[in-house]
Amino acid sequence: KAQLAVPRKASLRQFRGGRRPLRGDRGDTAVTMGKHFGNLARVRHVITYSLSPFEQQAFPNIVSHGVPNAGRRFASQVLKVVPPLAISYLIYSWGTQEFERLKRKNPADYEHDQ
Repeated sequence: KAQLAVPRKASLRQFRGGRRPLRGDRGDTAVTMGKHFGNLARVRHVITYSLSPFEQQAFPNIVSHGVPNAGRRFASQVLKVVPPLAISYLIYSWGTQEFERLKRKNPADYEHDQ
């Protein structure tokens, strides 16, 4: 009989690097010196997913989806942002005009001076 070659499942230990941490492998500077930046510490129970750069698009649907989305987001925030800014500007301009008015002397106070 011919036997089919069935690939053996990789055990959990082999999948995660295949070795147990050394005694001082958890941040001890003597052990971590000389390692590259991505391999300074072992992080367990964290799964990361990535997409190949050849399969992703840099700016997918930027004109058909991006511009209307930006317009919708802008319109939803206008009524929250513009009124406080307008009130602040009106208070500032009133305060500036009032300050300039109060700096000047009143000519009626000096009519009878000689």
